[in-house]
Amino acid sequence: MLFTDLGETVRARRKELGITQPVLAELSGLSKNTIYKLERGQGNPTTKVLLVLLDVLGLEISIRPKSVEL
Repeated sequence: MLFTDLGETVRARRKELGITQPVLAELSGLSKNTIYKLERGQGNPTTKVLLVLLDVLGLEISIRPKSVEL
């Protein structure tokens, strides 16, 4: 998953929950700038930041093998 895909997923979920970026920042304890950058695919969050944010949004990380076309 690229950072732009991650940002789009975070933005879509935030909007689905009906919360603004400032509210998400407050709920997660992250800065508004961090949320803003992450949603635009400009951020490079640490695992800790990502886990906190995903927990607030009710999302989870799934790791699986890549699809390989032969």
